[in-house]
Amino acid sequence: MTDLAARYAAARRIAADVGGMALDYFRKWDELTIDVKGHQDFVSEADKNVELAVRAALAQAFPEDGIVGEEGAPTPGTSGFTWVIDPIDGTTNFINGIPQWCVIIACVHQGQTVIGVVHDPVHDELHHAMAGGGAFCNDRPIRCSAKTSLREGSLGVGFSGRTRIEGIKRLINLSCDAGTVFWRNGSGGLSLAYVATGRILGYVEEHMNAWDFLAGHLIVAEAGGRVEPVDADDAIANGGRVVVSGAGVFDAVMGLAKAAYDA
Repeated sequence: MTDLAARYAAARRIAADVGGMALDYFRKWDELTIDVKGHQDFVSEADKNVELAVRAALAQAFPEDGIVGEEGAPTPGTSGFTWVIDPIDGTTNFINGIPQWCVIIACVHQGQTVIGVVHDPVHDELHHAMAGGGAFCNDRPIRCSAKTSLREGSLGVGFSGRTRIEGIKRLINLSCDAGTVFWRNGSGGLSLAYVATGRILGYVEEHMNAWDFLAGHLIVAEAGGRVEPVDADDAIANGGRVVVSGAGVFDAVMGLAKAAYDA
């Protein structure tokens, strides 16, 4: 087994294991201890403990790899591989009992995302991809939508408190004018997985952190979609804009993003 294949197998196994742990917390969502990090930015004991579990499992399996997570300080590595994790993406949903959240694990090597896992424990869906190997939900190959018109489905949209609200207002207005249905579920990582499965046409967000989008970015690309290119190392440092969709509507989706955010 190659180094990458071993990491891919481990990422899926770890995501499945900690997904069960997260689901146990979710079933007691009204008893969780919650801290406020900022406007509409929350962290629960579940976020912290699930991330610690992911970090421990990765450190045991690949002690020379770096780790970057949403809740803890970065751990430097020497192997050239860096894990990028979000223990619970969609925390606001999670702490309010809404079953739209996921566990995200990505692995980066030489500026490229080479492994992506987005696990939805509530619905028992493990979305995953390795660079060059295609994309899957559990054991089933997945493909982005082949539709060619925005009028044929929904466009996922996201909003971050780190950006000005004018951009998302323009995006929603432009989406309505284009005849599509704008759709937001509060978990950007899960939305990207939904693009890869063909459930929604695409996804646009002005700024996302690396742990929120690198895994889903790869899964969409491996599912035959198109993505606005990003350098994974730069995304780890600075985050970035995310524009992804099925190939047939990508130019239209990119046009909406540019009109909304470059105005």
